[in-house]
Amino acid sequence: MSQSFSGTQLGAAAASSAPQPGSTATNGSVSLRGLSALKRPQDNADIPQGFQVFRGSNWTISCSLQPQYPGGSFLLTFTSSNSRHYYTQPTVNHSADFLFPAAEPAHHGNYSCVYHVSVFSHNFFSESRLLSLTVSDVGSDPTPLIIRAVVLPLTLLLVNVALYFYCQASRGQKPGRRENMELEDYNLDVPAAEEEGAQGAE
Repeated sequence: MSQSFSGTQLGAAAASSAPQPGSTATNGSVSLRGLSALKRPQDNADIPQGFQVFRGSNWTISCSLQPQYPGGSFLLTFTSSNSRHYYTQPTVNHSADFLFPAAEPAHHGNYSCVYHVSVFSHNFFSESRLLSLTVSDVGSDPTPLIIRAVVLPLTLLLVNVALYFYCQASRGQKPGRRENMELEDYNLDVPAAEEEGAQGAE
């Protein structure tokens, strides 16, 4: 199940590349969605938005903005400690999704979206604040851990209950065996007494 988290508002900031003359900033929003997202973005605008995903999980960075002009494109900038990468997507309904099939440590770094559209020879730019992504080494699917945490205690409980009822049933059967043995002894004594009485009569 995919989780979606809203990001920061795109402010009146120039694009990472120097804007051309006549460029204007526009407003929008940026968000990050991941199948294994752990943290919600921090509210402090001075600190890069923080997200964490499980290693190997699918995740998406979604850039969007309030509709002002048709068309345009989004440039996703990824900056790590030693490199920088760029991804471009055209806008569809004023948004663009950047899909990543599996989170790896190489994806750890900062992401930002830049929107660009040209209207009547005017270039409009807008850049989001940074989204800081951390990739966790925890297994990509926490389901086995959850199953073990639930099934193991439940199994132990059922085994203890079964043993309890077995012991109770075993204890309940022992008096019955003693009674049967006493009845057998009694039946054996009766013929012996009858034989002695018969011999005395003779």
